[in-house]
Amino acid sequence: MKGLSAICTLLTTALLSACVTAPKPLQGEFSTLLPNEAGAENRLGDRVRWGGEIVAVDTQATRSCFELLGKPLQDSARPVRADETAGRFLACRDGFYDPALFEVGRDITVTGTIEAIESRPIGGFDYQYPRVKADVIYLWPTRDLNRMRPAGYWVGQHGNAWLGHWTPIYFPY
Repeated sequence: MKGLSAICTLLTTALLSACVTAPKPLQGEFSTLLPNEAGAENRLGDRVRWGGEIVAVDTQATRSCFELLGKPLQDSARPVRADETAGRFLACRDGFYDPALFEVGRDITVTGTIEAIESRPIGGFDYQYPRVKADVIYLWPTRDLNRMRPAGYWVGQHGNAWLGHWTPIYFPY
């Protein structure tokens, strides 16, 4: 019986350590509201944790603002790479965030409070952006595209090869 107890304890420890959690700065209690719902429901003051892909960076005299294409978040709070969106939003924080590092296409997750709804054009459309006063701007490491290939493919010098066809194949995780 002692052996079974030891095995159960070991398995429980292994399973708990395998759980994916958000990095410490992104942990806490947040509204389940999505960016595309914030304007319609007028939820100013709600504390949110939203993430997405950087569309633009606006560095001002005392703060930096990010325009983000909102994405659903994984359990780790990292934005999911998928052809879906949770709506666009703005996130602003005091200080300088270098656009060379926080470049278009990078993933970030922010925590903060919805402070306003701001109208900005996207082409000819007038879009209502919820603006978050950010406490945390978390820049995720770039994704390693070489790790994102299915089993059975091998990497050649010019991309991935399979059955003699040379095509770059990248599968986001």
